[in-house]
Amino acid sequence: MKAVAIVSGGMDSVTLAFKLRHDNPDAEIHLLAFNYGQRHFKELQFAGECAQDIGADFDIVNLTGITHLLAASGSSLVDPNTPVPDGHYAEESMKITVVPNRNAIMLSIATGVAVAEGAEFVATGVHSGDHAIYPDCRPNFIAAMTNAMWEGNEGFAYRDFKIFAPFINISKDQICSIGDELGVDFSKTWSCYKGGEQHCGTCGTCVERREAFSLAGVTDPTIYASVDA
Repeated sequence: MKAVAIVSGGMDSVTLAFKLRHDNPDAEIHLLAFNYGQRHFKELQFAGECAQDIGADFDIVNLTGITHLLAASGSSLVDPNTPVPDGHYAEESMKITVVPNRNAIMLSIATGVAVAEGAEFVATGVHSGDHAIYPDCRPNFIAAMTNAMWEGNEGFAYRDFKIFAPFINISKDQICSIGDELGVDFSKTWSCYKGGEQHCGTCGTCVERREAFSLAGVTDPTIYASVDA
């Protein structure tokens, strides 16, 4: 079996990669990370470490040529003049972290790689906690994208090609539990959107990360600069 997986270096996608390896010990797995000019680009090094840990091929796709175009949206992830907000991930203020069409861009490229390599599917770690803020993490989007990618590659893609999103209807704390059972070293994952030396502890992704460990009853190995939020 061959598979392509989008892995950012965060706890969701790293758990996804470990799950793929656990469920398919002999599979040829190709992990793709994307540099789209995100201020937390340090996540990419953790994606590379994940590939080493599971024995997968690894590539970073350079999309920095379009960073300035995406930054026109004012997204705090790619516009250096827009600060990353603090607070809970579900808050309205977190919409400023949306990067226009991000998952569609990444899934389209990953599908191209999958078709070229004869892979059976493209895997992504989107989960239910993303649904409120990110429209490109919702079930309807994944279903529509799967259909579009199949239609655009009919006759060339694997006969049962799909976009595989096993976490689409589960929460981050459930993913945390799955990762813990699979032996994921969560100290080798990165979530913080601010991209500093340590996890800030107060931005939406840090708050969500802390909450996931707490709800899952899993020890959080992360060093946070602050836990005031």
